[in-house]
Amino acid sequence: MHSLGREGVSQSREGQEGEQAPGRQMPGTQAPGTQLPASCHGALAEKMLIGGIPISRMTRLELAALMESDVAAARAGLLRSPRFVTSANGSIVAAYHNDRALRAALDSADLIDADGMPLVFASRLLCARPLRERTATTDFLLDAAELAARKGISFYFLGGRPGVAARAAEYLRSRFPALTVAGVRHGYFSPGEVPAILQSIRESGADILWVGTGSPRQELFAMEARDQLPGLAWIRTCGGLFDHYGGGVSRAPHWMQASGLEWLYRAAREPVRLGWRYLVTSPIALYHLATKTRD
Repeated sequence: MHSLGREGVSQSREGQEGEQAPGRQMPGTQAPGTQLPASCHGALAEKMLIGGIPISRMTRLELAALMESDVAAARAGLLRSPRFVTSANGSIVAAYHNDRALRAALDSADLIDADGMPLVFASRLLCARPLRERTATTDFLLDAAELAARKGISFYFLGGRPGVAARAAEYLRSRFPALTVAGVRHGYFSPGEVPAILQSIRESGADILWVGTGSPRQELFAMEARDQLPGLAWIRTCGGLFDHYGGGVSRAPHWMQASGLEWLYRAAREPVRLGWRYLVTSPIALYHLATKTRD
């Protein structure tokens, strides 16, 4: 469990929010013990290779339906461990072929969706049956929150700077008053703090854990923590999601998102942190997207 609180990306340790409110499995396969409605089985099984990564064909609405089904299964004791749901964009495609630890984590995931338009474009150019849409995690959170508010599904937010996840929870509750966020905790923690964090998640009674601590830390956390979180339905990685809803970070205009230029908007806003990263990873990602994409 040494890498659960991996220091390489673990931000600082000041402040703590731990409060609570009143054998490898191939990606895309069904987790042991999972029972789903027939309508979900086919959609979950359908995937395609994009940039060398098995990517789910599921739409956002299908993902939300799967989330609801998995929560019911977990509450009935039919899930032995939570489903590990994550996403890929160009940066992840590049890192997948260079970072052995990240590759192992992604290979252990149950479902990987396409959170980047370059993946959608590659599927349209190179596949007979392209992806139907981009399943952006930032948008999917709203789908999931709306459904969760109606169905009594609870969330736990782990990640972001101190106070950011709590503000994201407040924002979502303002939009969906019936939504339950059972707990929040910032992403600045050491390996020694992980057992207490896992205990907090278990005691919260949450159905879905959203982990936004950055890649590859969040994927490694999900892979290693899942067997210690019985009763949970999903561990869903979400990158910088909390910053968009609780940290004052704006998204690119819709036309840039649709054109696959959201990375350019982010690089322009944070040139020191992101400019060099995109400059280095984009050509690598394009190579793998062009040579390792097929139905």
